[in-house]
Amino acid sequence: MRKLIISVVVGGIIIFGSIYLAGLIAGSKKNRRPESQKVIKTVFVDTVTNGTVPIIIPANGNLKAKRRVELFSEVQGVFRSGSKLFRTGQEYNSGQTLIRIDANEYYASVQSAKSNLYNLLTSIMPDLRLDYTEVYPKWQAYLNGFDLNKTTPKLPEMDTEKEKFFISGRGIIGSYYNVKNLEQRLSKYTISAPFKGVLTDALVTEGTLIRSGQKLGEYINTGVYELEVSIPKTFGDFLKVGKQVELSNLDKSKHYVGKVARVNGRVDQNSQTITVFIEVSDQNLKEGQYLEANLEAREEANAIEIDRSLLLEDNKIFVVRDSILDLIDVDPVYFTDKKVVLKGVPDSQVIVTRVMTGAYEGMLVKVFDSAKSKRAKS
Repeated sequence: MRKLIISVVVGGIIIFGSIYLAGLIAGSKKNRRPESQKVIKTVFVDTVTNGTVPIIIPANGNLKAKRRVELFSEVQGVFRSGSKLFRTGQEYNSGQTLIRIDANEYYASVQSAKSNLYNLLTSIMPDLRLDYTEVYPKWQAYLNGFDLNKTTPKLPEMDTEKEKFFISGRGIIGSYYNVKNLEQRLSKYTISAPFKGVLTDALVTEGTLIRSGQKLGEYINTGVYELEVSIPKTFGDFLKVGKQVELSNLDKSKHYVGKVARVNGRVDQNSQTITVFIEVSDQNLKEGQYLEANLEAREEANAIEIDRSLLLEDNKIFVVRDSILDLIDVDPVYFTDKKVVLKGVPDSQVIVTRVMTGAYEGMLVKVFDSAKSKRAKS
């Protein structure tokens, strides 16, 4: 019996001791997992002030010379060399010979016709002196001024019917116009520059046999160009001839100022656009050069312009009210590749100006304080 009592007492002491030690161990264990802290994202905002926003339409295209001539031959012959080689890039002054075709054979036929006319005039002079003394002096003066090596002068004015019948009956009028026709065709053997410019395409060389109707090259006036662009038809009524347009090259390193020269009155049925021609003048420009244009179509009142990425799919944007994100409905009136013009945003409304990842309505945020950030950097 004594042993049983001792065993019970010892067992109780061990049990209570174990419980006590377990409590000490549990009380001494530290919690290594920190409590999670709620993260509040910082947002960039701006206060809305509605105003007048110009609608700028971006467009692009390649330059074309405003004055250009395609050179064709109306006669046949061998291309003779001139003072300058007929080569691409060659510059010419106004009136300078571009192409000279060999016309020796044709020139001889022209001189023969002029000689026949001169002989006819000489043959009628005795009759004029006897029967038409009053008109004889002017025809004698015309004959004296007749030079076979120069362009045939215009026939004297015939005042009376009697004089006209006499001159016409001798075949002088028909012979005169035959000579003028031959002289006109003789002038086509030489092609002169209609204005100062440069040869942009040369399809023949000296010594080539040129045929009638053959294309010889292209000639343009440098310095004045036109840019052909297409704009939506909804803005066609706002573009007026003479309006200035800002132009720039592809890398935005050079800028030019052009003006609207012409606006096509027809709308393209496929694209529903209107063609606009912008004139620009600069000696550094070249034909075929790619330029971008910004056309100011109209001005939108009571509107703002923001980044297009801030507009959500259902035409809503994020605003901040008492550190809470909220959504409001807006009315987009014009889109560009990067910007959007909005209406319906109240004045003094605080809107988010940078895209936030994972943003949602009712989210707690903190407004970025630019002044405080500048003080911290200083």
